[in-house]
Amino acid sequence: MHPFLSSKEDDMRKLLSPAAAVILTTSIGSAMAADISARMPVKAPVMAPEILNWTGFYVGANGGYSWGRSRSTVSFFNTATGAPIAAPAGSVTGNDFGINGGVAGGQVGYNWQASNFVFGLETDLQWSGERGSSVFSCAATPLIGGVCVPGATFLPPGATGTGLAIDQRLEWFGTARARGGLLVTPSVLAYVTGGLAYGSVKTDAALASFTPAGLAVTGVSSSKTTHAGWTVGGGIEALFGSNWSGKLEYLYMDLGTFGSAVVLAAPAVGATTSSRFTDNIFRAGINYHFSAGPVVARY
Repeated sequence: MHPFLSSKEDDMRKLLSPAAAVILTTSIGSAMAADISARMPVKAPVMAPEILNWTGFYVGANGGYSWGRSRSTVSFFNTATGAPIAAPAGSVTGNDFGINGGVAGGQVGYNWQASNFVFGLETDLQWSGERGSSVFSCAATPLIGGVCVPGATFLPPGATGTGLAIDQRLEWFGTARARGGLLVTPSVLAYVTGGLAYGSVKTDAALASFTPAGLAVTGVSSSKTTHAGWTVGGGIEALFGSNWSGKLEYLYMDLGTFGSAVVLAAPAVGATTSSRFTDNIFRAGINYHFSAGPVVARY
């Protein structure tokens, strides 16, 4: 016992020393734990790649421009005998001319998505302003008509024979196609497409010649028929927003071969045309997808 402490004070000192040690140890441990906790990095959640849904019905509209070709031939014949006329040298019986113009319409379709692949069916109906014209001729024998102006014994000055002018127009067309493509990103689809094509082509024809008396005469005809053929092409389509997509598309279309005829009574000459129509269509469109939801994020 310390010489200056009483027995009670000495006993108190002995009791407090272990308690103080416990308190000090606890305080140091808590401070170290707090420091370690403050320094531990917190890892942020990792987001999974974006997932878009292409499966489902869609409807939309489109517009563009088209460069068509009509590969046409003309056959002249004698209406009195029905015999074909062998067009003399200098005649024009074949021509390849453009039928160009704007196009606009709408489409509806359905997509199936499997992993990064999208397959579908689409049909569309289009208005067309495509139009073109050409001139053909059956050359007359100098001074007299010959086979191209039957019955004529002379021709007026400057007359060259029998001529045919045709004007063709693609009034409307439609397609029913399969589509298939690859998602180059979750929102961008590159695809190819092909299938049935059909359309209405109108042909106006005017046949001009001379009577045996040398008078100018003209006969006209107009025909309109719907033709079926095929189409193939491709494009790129991108989803944006929640349910919308935009696309750029090219189609090559072949509507096959069709014909028309026009005749004159005097002179007894007629002409028939045979035309094959093909088309190069470039268009942009927009679609609304009924079941394409917004981006789905996974954590």
